[in-house]
Amino acid sequence: MIRNNLSAANVRFGLKLYNEVLKQNTGSNLFISPASVAIALAMTYNGANGETQQAMAQALELQDMTLQEVNEAYAALKASLENPDPKVQLNIANSLWVRQGITFNPDFLQRNELYFRAEVSELNFSDPNAATAINDWVNKNTNGKIQQIVDQIPPEMVLYLINAIYFKGTWTKEFDKAKTQDQPFHLLDGSQQQVPLMSQSGQYQYLKGPNFQAVSLPYGEGTESAAAGRISMYVFLPDEGSTLAEFHQSLSAANWNTWMGQFNQAEGDVKLPRFKLEYQVNLNEALQALGMSAAFDPQQADFSAMRNSADENLYISEVKHKTFVEVNEEGTEAAAVTSVGVGTTALQESPQRFTMTVDRPFFFAIRDNSTGMVLFMGSITQP
Repeated sequence: MIRNNLSAANVRFGLKLYNEVLKQNTGSNLFISPASVAIALAMTYNGANGETQQAMAQALELQDMTLQEVNEAYAALKASLENPDPKVQLNIANSLWVRQGITFNPDFLQRNELYFRAEVSELNFSDPNAATAINDWVNKNTNGKIQQIVDQIPPEMVLYLINAIYFKGTWTKEFDKAKTQDQPFHLLDGSQQQVPLMSQSGQYQYLKGPNFQAVSLPYGEGTESAAAGRISMYVFLPDEGSTLAEFHQSLSAANWNTWMGQFNQAEGDVKLPRFKLEYQVNLNEALQALGMSAAFDPQQADFSAMRNSADENLYISEVKHKTFVEVNEEGTEAAAVTSVGVGTTALQESPQRFTMTVDRPFFFAIRDNSTGMVLFMGSITQP
């Protein structure tokens, strides 16, 4: 099925991207939305030709799919993902912001409107209020959790392609606030910090890996068995004596797919920190490391499917990514925005009962269990 091919591609891309961003990270908290980045770049991919198209296909793991298959799969995926459960809100919004007076190929714009439901707006980028208009759209489509993605619009910028994802899910089994207690969390440097640890017991989808344990915490209606959850948070806790860095080394698409098939129902006790995090990162360096350098090079980039003009060349000037997540007793709220700025050179198994106390750095991901799409992933080193 084409949609499943796309979800598998997005898992491969997402884990590659996460590992590249991790290289830039200094041991602090990290949180990205592979889905948001992939969607924003897929819209941009619709304007690529030649070697630029091939490089983007390889980076995005789309080389085994035609452009039409990619677009149709994203349209089907968006329809499938949104409103998955009465107690889960998941909204995906896309937009294109075009510099006034610059004409883009109608086919490029129409494909983004048709398959990605993108809103296309023409703006006077020289107007000081232009950035405000874009940021107002971002603020609205992340329910106020991310208020700004564009600081100011550089003179060479002719197009912004923006994706916004907003997620709010109530745990299938909420944590009892009365059971939340401050307990020590072990930091990377060996010190401790008192953090609020939420606590509950029950039946869970659980995995005991080689150097870690993992649990799936479902959102929405259904039984408390995590198998019933359409969307879940997967929490991976490295064993004592192991480290988050060692876990990251094993975090590949092949291992991820193996792990997802090995969760089994088990009874256990779970303690999880309550946390809130805002994160932002420029993805230029990470994406170039994944083989997309041509798309960022004003001389090499080929986005002629966006705009046919012999006297200018379009290239990706910046890929900005911002995220928000809050995890508490009721559930999880998360948001992400990815902005691709296009510039021009013309203007410029069943285990025993377990106990899992997440009191040290851990990895987590929010996954749609129906499609396999990983919506968000991150690591918490200091709640």
